Amino acid sequence: MSITLAKWTLADYHQMIEAGILTDRRVELLRGEIVEMPPEGEPHAYCSHEAGEYLARLLGDLASVRQAKPITLPNASEPEPDLAIVQRLGREYRSHHPYPENIFWIVEYANSSLTKDLEIKSNIYAEVGILEYWVVNLKTLELVVFRNPQNGKYGSQQILTGGMVQPVAFPGVDISVDAILNR
Repeated sequence: MSITLAKWTLADYHQMIEAGILTDRRVELLRGEIVEMPPEGEPHAYCSHEAGEYLARLLGDLASVRQAKPITLPNASEPEPDLAIVQRLGREYRSHHPYPENIFWIVEYANSSLTKDLEIKSNIYAEVGILEYWVVNLKTLELVVFRNPQNGKYGSQQILTGGMVQPVAFPGVDISVDAILNR
């Protein structure tokens, strides 16, 4: 006997949210499946908040840094990344969350969710053409930088423990890896 999971569309998911079915549940939609998100520990909450503040100051009017807010992807996914660096579109986000074409790059902080962030989410983001995806491994204090999405996977992966990194969208902007890692 084979088991078939019921998949949810973005419209289904939004209806559940509007109906209050998912109230008080930390969940996100990944490829049509509603997935529980683990609670944030202190290091996760602190590091992602501080990095968000740092990036907002550094980028100024170049981009908006959204912290733990949904993004809408065409592969039946609506994750809530720790940081999404997106175009400044003002009131347009009142009618929709950022789409892939609005996203410069995404940052996730991972401890207990490390496997999901490195394997599942990296493929979800690559599938929709998000140019860059960063994962901060809170256990080892390493920044994993994924770039060059092609055929549903990222073509390059680099592990950084210090120095500076320039995002693909803003090659003239130097970002301190230590500030992202919160050393």
